[in-house]
Amino acid sequence: MTGIVPSEIMPTEIVNIGREQVHVVETGPAGGPALLLSSGLGGAWFDWWPSVELLRARHRVIVFDRPGLGLSPSAHAAPSLRRDTGLLAGLAERTGGPVTLLAHSMAAFHAEALARLHPDLVRALVLIDPSHERDPRAPLRLAGPLHPLTKAAGAALGATRLAKALGPMGRRAVLKRTSRRDEPVPPSVVRSVYGRGTVLGAVLAEELAYREMAADLEALRERRPFPPVPLAVITALGDVKDPAKAREWSDGHRLLAAMSPHASRTELPDSLHMVHLDRPDAVADAVAVVLGHRSEEPEEAV
Repeated sequence: MTGIVPSEIMPTEIVNIGREQVHVVETGPAGGPALLLSSGLGGAWFDWWPSVELLRARHRVIVFDRPGLGLSPSAHAAPSLRRDTGLLAGLAERTGGPVTLLAHSMAAFHAEALARLHPDLVRALVLIDPSHERDPRAPLRLAGPLHPLTKAAGAALGATRLAKALGPMGRRAVLKRTSRRDEPVPPSVVRSVYGRGTVLGAVLAEELAYREMAADLEALRERRPFPPVPLAVITALGDVKDPAKAREWSDGHRLLAAMSPHASRTELPDSLHMVHLDRPDAVADAVAVVLGHRSEEPEEAV
């Protein structure tokens, strides 16, 4: 851990995107190629800090928190593929041109949907240990109807101060399973985010919406083609102990890479799920590949 809070050396603001407000942190040369970074389920902007440190010298780097997460205000609408793809579109338009989109885990749903719906806004995609589902069905759609309850639960946890105990404890438990490094920011910053009842309510809401997003993306794939943009897929296998599940995870990522004729894949046998935290070098390499800085990169690397 550097001991430096990223927001102390990077401009940070709350931005209006439609009806929602999102916390945005930006660094790098203003005229450089824009990278838009989107976290996985329940993630915060500072998860990207090790990767940002490698990228910001030559790229304009924009990290944001989805509504209710990180330092973003509470959401108006429930999480959904439509809402979160719209947020990416609004942020991409705000940069003034197409962006290279880096998406971790569940955020890959939103990134792929943006490429299919608004190819003019996407220069390239880097999917970092992306979520994928072999049977993306959602027989019960609860995220919308239960959104008032998840918001109320978050508010109650915040009001009773349970969030200050449960949130950081849950964050530590998740990070222990998904990363081999410490937090990239001081403990006080982690507590200021995961001690918020709003964040816990938003995490619960995203859990409810996960399968709905996967099903909606599958339906979108049938209607809208994937554009021929450069695509890099990074696969982490260090936390997949079952060989059969590891093959299934890798095969799913191979199918994602096959969406683009300009694709590369990288498998990291020893990396855990939080690749952008543990292996920022792999993230920086993938950005270089999709932007053509290393044309000699093989189609698939291990």
